[in-house]
Amino acid sequence: MQQLQEENRKLRRICAALIERVEANSPDRPDPYAAFQHSITLAEQVRERTDALNQAMAELKASNFLLREAREKTETANQRLVDAIESISDAFVLFDQQQRIVQFNSHFTDFCTEAGISVGLGTTLQQFRQKASRSGMVMEERSGQGAGTTLYRLRSGQWVQASERPTREGGQVMLYTDITELKASEQALREQALAQKTRLLQNTVNSLSQGVAVVNADGFLELWNGRFLALTGVSQAQPHMRLAEVLAATELGQVSDSKDRKLLGGSAYEQRLLNGKVLEVRSHAMPSGGVVNTFTDITERYHYAETLKESERWVRQITDQIPALIAYVGDDLRYTFTNRGYDEWYGWQRGSAIGNTLVKMHRRQQYSRLQPYIEQAFAGRTVTFEFPETNASGQERYLLRTYVPNFASQPGAEAVAGSSGQKAKVMGIFVLIRDITERRKHAEALQLAYQSLEARVEERTQELSTLNAQLRDEVTERQRSQQRMLEAKQEAERANLSKTKFLAAVSHDLLQPLNAARLFTGALLEAQVSEQQGNLAKSINHALEDVEALLGTLVDISKLDAGVMHAEIVSFDLRDLLTVLATEFRQVAGAEGLDFRCHPLAVQVSSDPQLLSRILRNLLSNAVRYTPHGGILLGCRMRRGKVCIEVWDTGMGIPADKQEEIFQEFRRVNPPAHRQDRGLGLGLAIVDKIARMLGYEVKVTSRPGRGSTFSVSIPLASDQVPVGASTRDSLPQPGNIDLGWAPIWLVDNDHAICEAMTTLLEKWGCQVISATSLADLNRQVDIAEDQAALLIADYHLDNETATGLDVVEHINAARTTALPVLMITANYSLELKQQIKQQGYLLMHKPVKPLKLKMALLQLFGSQVTSQ
Repeated sequence: MQQLQEENRKLRRICAALIERVEANSPDRPDPYAAFQHSITLAEQVRERTDALNQAMAELKASNFLLREAREKTETANQRLVDAIESISDAFVLFDQQQRIVQFNSHFTDFCTEAGISVGLGTTLQQFRQKASRSGMVMEERSGQGAGTTLYRLRSGQWVQASERPTREGGQVMLYTDITELKASEQALREQALAQKTRLLQNTVNSLSQGVAVVNADGFLELWNGRFLALTGVSQAQPHMRLAEVLAATELGQVSDSKDRKLLGGSAYEQRLLNGKVLEVRSHAMPSGGVVNTFTDITERYHYAETLKESERWVRQITDQIPALIAYVGDDLRYTFTNRGYDEWYGWQRGSAIGNTLVKMHRRQQYSRLQPYIEQAFAGRTVTFEFPETNASGQERYLLRTYVPNFASQPGAEAVAGSSGQKAKVMGIFVLIRDITERRKHAEALQLAYQSLEARVEERTQELSTLNAQLRDEVTERQRSQQRMLEAKQEAERANLSKTKFLAAVSHDLLQPLNAARLFTGALLEAQVSEQQGNLAKSINHALEDVEALLGTLVDISKLDAGVMHAEIVSFDLRDLLTVLATEFRQVAGAEGLDFRCHPLAVQVSSDPQLLSRILRNLLSNAVRYTPHGGILLGCRMRRGKVCIEVWDTGMGIPADKQEEIFQEFRRVNPPAHRQDRGLGLGLAIVDKIARMLGYEVKVTSRPGRGSTFSVSIPLASDQVPVGASTRDSLPQPGNIDLGWAPIWLVDNDHAICEAMTTLLEKWGCQVISATSLADLNRQVDIAEDQAALLIADYHLDNETATGLDVVEHINAARTTALPVLMITANYSLELKQQIKQQGYLLMHKPVKPLKLKMALLQLFGSQVTSQ
């Protein structure tokens, strides 16, 4: 602006000078008008210059206005920058191209003041760093995650992050951020993660089956689990205790130097404790220092190893006595077993071959001869060959060698693998060598004899040709004799089978009179008679029981031999079966003056209840028969997923050499002298046959004079259902239900049985209407309308074309409400039993026992009363 004003003044002075010059011009100029015109021209030029100057002045003013406005904006922006830098919570400092401080905020001033550093504008970066180093404010320096980032731990405990960034002009910007709280948060997170890992490690250690004790590099206990305390017997452990001090009061510390310690190599050993346990203690060094000690209970493994050693000793002792050379070679062609004969043959020191290869133990030539056969054995084939060999004494003997491959899988796996194109791996070969020198000499001698005999044979060929015809005739006659003998044998077998089937088939006819006699006897026992008559009735009942037992035994043997007895496997409650048996044999044992106890289990088993009951009845009957005094126990226990039913007695016992003989037919050991016994010796034979049919094993343990125990194991049912009250508890007891509320219809073609059954039922207060056929019953009652409490029918109605089932079906079809049915039969076939069961009828087999009959009637009457 001043420059323009100065130029304007200069132009004005120039204009005045020009005018003055014109006016003072030479007087020789004649035309004043020309001078005036010239002055006008000059004035015009001055005016033009003045206008240009004025325009320039206006433009200059506009420029000055814009410049002042720009300066104000710059100052405002600069102030805002200063305010922004000041508002930053971090310490800020700016260096120019010469690395001199040109700008900083108050936080940087405070940061330097706290550190005892004096800085200002113009201080260089090198000077600032030197002052910071001399002040000792930085205690630790670390590299940050980003480029140009450095972490400093100050003397005051604060953490500062320094970030350096270059500017476009070549300067540098530095920010100092206080990250103390961030570092504290990171430390807390690290400690939390460490605590979580520590807990996880502790939980992991606690879940181990081994005892674990971790010791740091200084020998102090850092970590342990409960299994460590339980195995070592440590009552209490505290951190930062030495492991030796913790174990000092335990058995490990007390017997650590005893002979029971067995070193395993390195820092591992086995320790037998005073309580019989065996611990395996191992120490594992950690890379960062310290040791992890593990304590493993290997008692079972130790005993198993000892058992294996004992078994190996017995095997070695047995093989040493065998007159053969026995060895085992692994897949690495190393001997792992040789018997005494093998070592003595080759002159080896006992056991020196173990662990050595065939090549090392045999000469190269000898091994070359054996190699083809060894390769065949390892290919999976059994190889047998022979050749001469010289023993340790220098004798040449002929040896017969057999190589048998040992496959990795179970027997039979080779065939299965072969079908899929893969062969089982051979783990080794069994070597069996026998000296056949004498046999070979005999063979050679026989060969020589054969050669010498050829001439004699040729000489006698003519004679033999003559005899050959005679021999052919004799052979033909012998073949005829053999054919006749075969036909006789087949006829005898057919006769024996026919006899057996006949005896099984006629059981019904044999049991009919016996059934009537038992019913009459039961009625007589129910009647009011004198003591003498009562004793006579009891004697008759005992005699009938003996006849029934003998006949039942013969029938059972016949059915088992004929193959007509079959098993029906079902699931049932074992407690019900044992309770029924206990009720029956408690009375039988009591009659003999014996104590009887039963301990059943409420479990579901899978078996044939009738056949199982037959086994247990025979065992209990034997126990009663051979126990003169004491008692009998029927119990059961769980063993390996099965139920073992046992019968204990305090009888005379069985000698050890007779315990297999007692299961043979018609064999009895020491028949009881205390009672008149009519047994045939078939009871245990039947037990053995039925058990074999069911796939069970009957075991016996006995001590003469102390008693015997018979046991049989049966499988559990696949589905175990909750078991409620036992059948005995649910059955009505004798006398608690009135039996005379309605008539009982009885249908049996045997008049004696009808009379005996009627007599017995009337003694119990029942009304009985008996009939020998359906037509006979129709004549006495209206089967459709008359009331009846029960229908008792015999299955075999010989005088009728229909069976008892047909009669029952006809009667119930005519009635609105079907009658409860008790079907009585001497047929023990499985088909009939299933057929009656499907109809919902109750089944009883002949001969009928009065007590069982009464219990069956009470059960049927009870169910009928409940339904009404």
